[in-house]
Amino acid sequence: MSKRSNVKYKISRHLGVNLWGRAKDPINRRAYGPGQHGSANTRKKLSDYGTQLREKQKLKAYYGNITEKQFYKIYVEAVRQKGDTSENLLGLLESRLDAVIYRMCVVPTVFAARQLVNHGHVKVNGKRVNIPSYNVKEGDVIELREKAKQMALVLEAVQSPERDVPEYIEMDSKAMRATFARKPKLMDIPYPVKMEPNLVVEFYSR
Repeated sequence: MSKRSNVKYKISRHLGVNLWGRAKDPINRRAYGPGQHGSANTRKKLSDYGTQLREKQKLKAYYGNITEKQFYKIYVEAVRQKGDTSENLLGLLESRLDAVIYRMCVVPTVFAARQLVNHGHVKVNGKRVNIPSYNVKEGDVIELREKAKQMALVLEAVQSPERDVPEYIEMDSKAMRATFARKPKLMDIPYPVKMEPNLVVEFYSR
């Protein structure tokens, strides 16, 4: 198992959930925290603050363990926008280019999506973009470059039945091209675990 996978699965075990819904996640076999004392630590009932913090950690981790600085910046933008702040927050997270690539099901994990973008394998409206946090807008067309379409990692992910492309992504699997149709609401997003973005808003509003 790679170092990247070890770190990813340590996050799942720390949070106590199969965060990305993967069959190979070790938490399916060891539902306790990482480290030599992990099995001895029973999960205590959390305070309101602890519950809010845990929800923030889950959401940050799900989108590739975004840094606190980046995540707070997204929250501030969600507050600035009109409408429900928690829904705005999710819409902004799902609009990140690495998140869109992950939703296209052309990579197995959001970490792999970030790496694909970083290495210049993704085009938005025909132009190469190598910034994972790039904000994709409604109607934008996202496509893998020709070299990326032949990668074993990509070909395996496209054929995998593990995830489905959500409705707010109009996907052409054969061309490995998608259109970002709209920003989703909480009910539209295929999270494998329960997410409560309202608690994240409460955390930052304290």
